[in-house]
Amino acid sequence: MNQWSNIVPEQIRYSDAALQALARRPAHFIDGEWVLSDSGKTLDVIDPSSGKVVGQIADASEAEVNRAVAAARRAFDDGRWTGLPPMVRERLIHRLADLIEAHAGEFAELEAIDNGKPASAAKAMDIPASINLIRYMAGWATKLGGEMIDPCAMPNGTYHAYVRREPVGVAAQIVPWNFPLLMAAMKIAPALAAGCTLILKPAEQTSLTALRLADMVAQAGFPAGVVNVVTGLGRGAGDQLVRHPDVDKVAFTGSTETGKMINRSATDTLKRVTLELGGKSPVIVLPDVDVGAAALGAAGAIFFNSGQICVAGSRLYAHRSIFDKLMEGVVAAADNLWRPGPSLAPETRLGPLVSHQQRDRVMGYIEAGKKEGASVLTGGDAPSANGYYVNPTVMVDVNPTMSVVREEIFGPVLVAQRYDDLDEVARAANDTPYGLGASIWTRDVGQMHSLAARIKSGTVWGNCHAVIDPALPFGGYKESGLGREQARAGLEAYTEQKTVIIAL
Repeated sequence: MNQWSNIVPEQIRYSDAALQALARRPAHFIDGEWVLSDSGKTLDVIDPSSGKVVGQIADASEAEVNRAVAAARRAFDDGRWTGLPPMVRERLIHRLADLIEAHAGEFAELEAIDNGKPASAAKAMDIPASINLIRYMAGWATKLGGEMIDPCAMPNGTYHAYVRREPVGVAAQIVPWNFPLLMAAMKIAPALAAGCTLILKPAEQTSLTALRLADMVAQAGFPAGVVNVVTGLGRGAGDQLVRHPDVDKVAFTGSTETGKMINRSATDTLKRVTLELGGKSPVIVLPDVDVGAAALGAAGAIFFNSGQICVAGSRLYAHRSIFDKLMEGVVAAADNLWRPGPSLAPETRLGPLVSHQQRDRVMGYIEAGKKEGASVLTGGDAPSANGYYVNPTVMVDVNPTMSVVREEIFGPVLVAQRYDDLDEVARAANDTPYGLGASIWTRDVGQMHSLAARIKSGTVWGNCHAVIDPALPFGGYKESGLGREQARAGLEAYTEQKTVIIAL
């Protein structure tokens, strides 16, 4: 069991910039202006490191959703964005990235206050990754094009045919609470590069950086109505956006359960849909590894972002010959490197979970695992704190029927199992409704490629985990989603293809 003090220190004092952002009057960013909610309803902003209410955001009514969609619709239909020269659109998107970079420290702090993730991690990963993604997609604004194709059933020279790529229209983009700014960037950047207009609906738990992003949109000089930000509950504003008849495209990242509901709702009007959903990613360790390095990698794969990551390496499969030694290393890493702490403390690597509901959900899974016969090597409890903490947890003696093995926990909980051969571990890794990510740890490149081909997953990492790059498509097999984000595929998800055939 963990040896450190089971009492978490108090949260650090906020900066003046963060206090100013928290003091913002609750409003939505619609048609280039800050708009107060007609209903006056608000939602509390809670710091997960303390459990305290630190601000408020507006809870959108149907009137605000309609106003935002109407603004995006006008901005698309009148050509104020699509009609701009692609170089101008590219330059504006780059300007947005530059402004985020100029305020990187503030964005990282707001992310830490709102989500509970360590500010150091947000500053090192979330904010730079958001900036890189926006800059990558900005370049596509001037490079997206169609192609000329000679018809194959017509005499040569009798017809001229080409295929255009056109923006799909108005996009409703609903993002989760685990990587608020990065997920927003992953949505808005390709939409803007493709020529779409949009309404961004951040998670109700973590809207601070989306609102600050709206400030940057205004400062960058985007035409009014191109980017709109509406805050509120998913079952309210989110559902209304998905069902709205003037929305052409829905992009959602979140739970598989919610994604299925969104897909059913969008079907009524045959909206284009991109869904990036849940995962239960396997981490497969072959017997030839450096066990110490693999143990650190496996620990990082599950404890990074407190396990609140769709590709978290939550299922560990280690060869029987190294299982015990590997588990010693994973437990040592959990006990010594991943100690819970407040999000703004410089030394914190494992922050709290995002909410008390999420903490209770994770603890419920741990208790269920214990009742079903799993053994806890370390953790399995919550430290004494005002915030929403769960100690890093490692469970063994599990089997494929247990809920901790089959279901996405979304917390710092690792379940570990032994295997004897590659056929066995490939079957076990694929025995899941999910297929988002997987990692393989080995020195044998041949074994790496062979096993990677057999894993049913949108991304397979080798000797690393959760490495994401804007130039590479990201998405899942099976119930982990529909479509791909990032790369050219992510851009093309915001376009329609139009075939033009002309008789000569």
